[in-house]
Amino acid sequence: MAKKTKKIETPIDQRETFVSIQKSFADSDLSVEEKLKTLYALQQADTEIDKILQLRGELPLEVEALENEIADLKAKSAGVAEQIEGLNAKISEAKHNIVECEAQLEKYRSQLDNVSNSREYDSLNKEIENQDLLKAIAEKNIDEAKKAILAKKADMEAIKEKVEVRTGDLKAKTTELSTIVESTAAEEERLRAKREACAEKIDARTMSAYDRIRKSCNNHLAVVSVFNGDSCGGCFNSIPPQRLIDIASNKKMIICEYCGRILVNPDFD
Repeated sequence: MAKKTKKIETPIDQRETFVSIQKSFADSDLSVEEKLKTLYALQQADTEIDKILQLRGELPLEVEALENEIADLKAKSAGVAEQIEGLNAKISEAKHNIVECEAQLEKYRSQLDNVSNSREYDSLNKEIENQDLLKAIAEKNIDEAKKAILAKKADMEAIKEKVEVRTGDLKAKTTELSTIVESTAAEEERLRAKREACAEKIDARTMSAYDRIRKSCNNHLAVVSVFNGDSCGGCFNSIPPQRLIDIASNKKMIICEYCGRILVNPDFD
């Protein structure tokens, strides 16, 4: 009994085009004609999905950008609030230092009345000068911290106003996007189901080439029908007569020699 030879499948090369898989295209459970029709139906579904996505335009990106901006502003506001908290702590510490300085000043001044020599008198006066200096530094720190707090609060208010404006913009953009999505949801679901059904019939190598060519083209067309009787529907270059005959026969994959797209029978429309 003869053993069945197992077909060895080579790994998919992401650089493959329809030209490179042209010879093996017919090696499938589907007929070439059915496979071409399936590919064209897939392309039509993707084109209609592209139109729906174009309706949304830049809205999804704008919504995401606004969400990120609002999050950054809130994080910045939280950072400013933390700085204000630090300044308030600095004020509390400086006030505590002032109280300690005043207590020391009171003690040293009371000791001046009981000094026994000039050396002790000079030493106490030096301590009084030091405490006066420390008190002045603490008072200066409090004044600077209070001014900084006022500036930080102004920054927070500006951030708050900006957040309110951006939140309003986000609400409007989100509403607009939701309206478009809701109005096209049923049609998009139908088209994606159609796309999935077509993709399931096509081998992985052909799908890989299809997706790659779609991404590389500005109009996202990888499979096109003959345009105006004798031209490629993708790049609009003329197709030789013999190739037109081959396309009409639906018996082989025909590739545009200029743009590399699959050309299919206009009767498929």
